[in-house]
Amino acid sequence: MIAGDLLGERARLTPGKQALVEVSSGRRFTYADLNRRAAHMAHLWTAECGLSPGDRIGILAENRVEYVDAFFAAGKSGVVLVPLSTRLTAAELAALIDDAGLRVVLYSRRWAQLKEQVEGSMSWVDLDTLDLDREIDFVPRPCAPEDLWCLLYTSGTTGKPKGVMLPHRMVIWNGYNTVASWQLREDDIAPIFTPMYHAGGLAVLLTPMFVIGGSVVLHDRFEASEVWRSIERERATIVFGVPTIFKMMQEAPEFPTVDLSSVRWAISGGAPLPRYLIDQYGERGVVFKQGYGLTEAGVNCFAMTSEEAARKAGSIGKPMLFAETRVCDANGQTLGAEETGELWLRGPHVSRGFWKQPEATAAALTADGWLRTGDLAHCDVDGFYYIDGRIKDMFISGGVNIYPAEIENVLMQCPALQEAAVLGIPDAIWGEVGAAFVVARAGASPSPGEIAHFLEARLARYKLPRQYHFLETLPRTAYGKIIKPELRKWYQDQIPKGEPS
Repeated sequence: MIAGDLLGERARLTPGKQALVEVSSGRRFTYADLNRRAAHMAHLWTAECGLSPGDRIGILAENRVEYVDAFFAAGKSGVVLVPLSTRLTAAELAALIDDAGLRVVLYSRRWAQLKEQVEGSMSWVDLDTLDLDREIDFVPRPCAPEDLWCLLYTSGTTGKPKGVMLPHRMVIWNGYNTVASWQLREDDIAPIFTPMYHAGGLAVLLTPMFVIGGSVVLHDRFEASEVWRSIERERATIVFGVPTIFKMMQEAPEFPTVDLSSVRWAISGGAPLPRYLIDQYGERGVVFKQGYGLTEAGVNCFAMTSEEAARKAGSIGKPMLFAETRVCDANGQTLGAEETGELWLRGPHVSRGFWKQPEATAAALTADGWLRTGDLAHCDVDGFYYIDGRIKDMFISGGVNIYPAEIENVLMQCPALQEAAVLGIPDAIWGEVGAAFVVARAGASPSPGEIAHFLEARLARYKLPRQYHFLETLPRTAYGKIIKPELRKWYQDQIPKGEPS
């Protein structure tokens, strides 16, 4: 197993190489610059804040260079970084701070009002007052592979957020394995605009890029036109996002004309990638891959070549190097090709489980190290995997398993629809039937019958939703995932009193 001062090693090898461009300020940083800043941040934590290895420190901020400083200061000091979502209410934030046992929280003035609403005895450090560019004497602390680097709290789409324990071994391995399996290069340039309090913002491309010595272009938030301009200006080569983001980028006015000649490929994660997006980006000459990962495992778990991305559209690829994969039935027995079951993962990219939640850890991790992902998947005869949805989303109608992700993918191909989600709802005859929650495109007014007619030509009849509910928008996490419990609550609230739910 591996651990070490990743940024320090990269700065030793290529100190003068450009590592990061901060879009909001226009500042550019070399690896030597960032290494100096991270060392200064680590010194601040240990010498001035009195933190020791294993102590936790929070950060409440938008994407900014100080977030990168803090991430790599954790790698140098043994202090555990706890990124905090800026979308939380004060009560939710206070609960996470208490759960993690934070003594210090770094914050940005953009979130000062939220900070003022949170009670507690912890110290708050204003990131906007820090000057980290001065050289300072700090000796990195050697960390063991299983020492914690981060606690990343899950988005909580299905319940109370849980702190996922990411050890040094996991963070470093994700970086090296992504470089090898995705075939990243030292001349790669990647924008980062997904929030850094999420595993996607921190780990999909930041750590791998620093392993190989590439460059990142850091946006403080997502704005489609700004992202297109920076991709063109900085000659970005790899672009990561979630389907919602890629959809917004496709609808931006820059999409038809922006210079994409530098982009080697784009990769989507977080949710199934609709085929129509693959086709539309393909018309602009962009190779589009679908990735797969989760906070508890990496986050990058599968890989495919550009040729395979076209030939196996819809697949997440093959498992990355030294990543074991199984598709299992409810009894944990491995299923054959084309059979749908739960995806299990094992390898050095898997986390240590959940912070202070031994029961949840035991439920997710088997005694011999397999992670039960909760995702439904199947593998084809060529060894390529496909995600079929979440176990909790699947419903049974007339004794047949129905996978909402399949229906949602077809709904998203309907020209009149902007967004779509499907839930299983109780039915007196069939046990459960599908209910579609849809958002119409601007200027469109599709009827349930028109949508049903579109689906009938593309799905078996038993898969067709029996209800259609038109909403102005669908509830989503900051990372673009639809929050289905909120949809279910909305649906139940619509049921007249006295009627069965």
